Amino acid sequence: MHPIDIAVFAIYMIIVLAIGFYYYKKNKSAKDYYVGGNSMKSWHIGLSVVATDVGGGFSIGLGGLGFVMGLSGSWMLLTGLIGAWLSAVLLIPKVINEGHKFNLLTFPELLKRNYGKKVALVAGIISFIGYLGFTSSQLLAGAKLAVGTFPELSLTNALIIMGTVAMLYTVFGGIKAVIYTDTFQWIILMSGLIFIGIPVSFYALGGLDGILKVLPNEFFRLDNITWIQMLNWAITIIPIWFVGMTLYQRIYACKDEKTAKKAWYIAGIFEYPIMAFMGVALGLLSRVAVEQGMFATDGFLTAASLDPEIGLPLLLKNILPVGLMGLMMSAYFSAIMSTADSCLLAASGNFTTDILGLNDKNPKTIKISQVVTFIVGFVAILIATAMTSVLDLMLLSYSFMVSGLLVPVLGMLYSKNKKPLAALLAMLFGGFSTLIITFLEVQIPYEFDPILIGISISLVTYLIVKK
Repeated sequence: MHPIDIAVFAIYMIIVLAIGFYYYKKNKSAKDYYVGGNSMKSWHIGLSVVATDVGGGFSIGLGGLGFVMGLSGSWMLLTGLIGAWLSAVLLIPKVINEGHKFNLLTFPELLKRNYGKKVALVAGIISFIGYLGFTSSQLLAGAKLAVGTFPELSLTNALIIMGTVAMLYTVFGGIKAVIYTDTFQWIILMSGLIFIGIPVSFYALGGLDGILKVLPNEFFRLDNITWIQMLNWAITIIPIWFVGMTLYQRIYACKDEKTAKKAWYIAGIFEYPIMAFMGVALGLLSRVAVEQGMFATDGFLTAASLDPEIGLPLLLKNILPVGLMGLMMSAYFSAIMSTADSCLLAASGNFTTDILGLNDKNPKTIKISQVVTFIVGFVAILIATAMTSVLDLMLLSYSFMVSGLLVPVLGMLYSKNKKPLAALLAMLFGGFSTLIITFLEVQIPYEFDPILIGISISLVTYLIVKK
C-alpha cells in the first residue's frame, strides 16, 4: 500500500480514537457510559442504528451475496427496513418511558421488572453470548478486508489491529463515543461507496457493456432467490429489532419517544434500499472482475477458487489509485468498527449489569465496565481467529438470541398474565435447541433455518408452561 494511502488510513484511525478519548472525561456514571444519559438526538441515533445493524458484517456479507447471486441479495436488508419500522411502532412506545423512569441500562433489566431476577440473568447470559459472537464476526470482517487488501498481513495480525482500535475507543468513551464515531464512520462509508467504490469499479470494468458480457442475466434480476431463503432471512433478522441489546441501549439513549421513532425510521430507509443495493452491487462488480481475470495475479483464476467475501477487498485493491485506496479502506473499516464497537458495548453491558448485578448507583460500576469491555474485546478476537465465514458467524449469533429471547419479549409486551417459569424455559429450550441443531448439522425439511425450529420450540414451551 502506498505511503499516501497509509497516511490517510492512519489519520482516520487517529480521529476515531480521539473521539473515544474525548468522551472518556465526560462519562460520570454507568448511565452515561451505557445509555448516554438519555439525552441523544434522532439523527445521531438513527445513523448509529443503521451503522450498527448493517456495518461490516453485512457490508462484507452483502458483497459475498452479490458475488454469488447478484442483485437478489439485496432482499436481505429489506428485512432490516421491516424490522426497524415494526419496532418503531410496536416496541418503542412500550419500553422507552419505563427505561427512563427506572434508569434501565440493559434489555434484560426490562425483563427483570416483568419476570424477575432469574429470567433477567438467563436473558443476560444469552444476550452476552450472542453479542460476543457478533463482535467476533465484525472483527473477522475487518480482518478479511485487510488481508484481501494487504496480502503480506496475516489474518491474526489483522484481527489484533482491528480489535485493539475498536476496543480502545469503546473502553474509554462508552455509548457516546460509539454513537458519535458511528455517525462519523457512516458518513465516511456512504461517501466512499457513492463517490469512490461504485463509480471507479464501474469504469474500471468497462462500464455496463463490460459487465453484461461476463455475467448471466439472473445476476441482474431480483427474483434469483427462493422463498425459503427469504423466509429464513426474515425470521432471523426481523425479530432482532425486538431483542437486540444494542437497540435497547439506543432506545434508552434517546431523549423521548418521538426522537426514538424518528431515529428508527431513518435507520430503516438507509438499510433498504440505499445500503442494500450498494452493498450487493459492489459484490456483483467483484464477480465481474474475477471473470475478467483481474485477480489472476492474486492467484484466483476463477470464481470457484475465491471466497466470495474476499472478492470485494480484492476488487478495491486492484482498481483504486493512490489516495483513493486509503479513503475507501477507511470507509469499509468504518462500517466494520461501527458494528464491532456497539456489539462490544452491548456484551459488556450484559455482563456487568445483568450477570454481575452492578447498577448505576455503585460508583465503581463505570470502572468495572471499562475493564469488562476490554476483556470481552480480547475474547472476541480469540473467537474470530477460529472462524472463517463472517455471515455464518453473524447469523448464528442472531439465531441464538432471537430463538431464545423473542417469545418472552412478546409475552412481556402483550400478555397480561406473565409467568417467569414459562419465560425461563422458553429461553433455554428455544436458544439452545437452535445451537444444537446448527452444530449437529441436522437436516431440516425444505432447508428451513434452525431458528424456525428454535422459535417454535420456545413458543410451544411458553404456552404449555403458562397454562
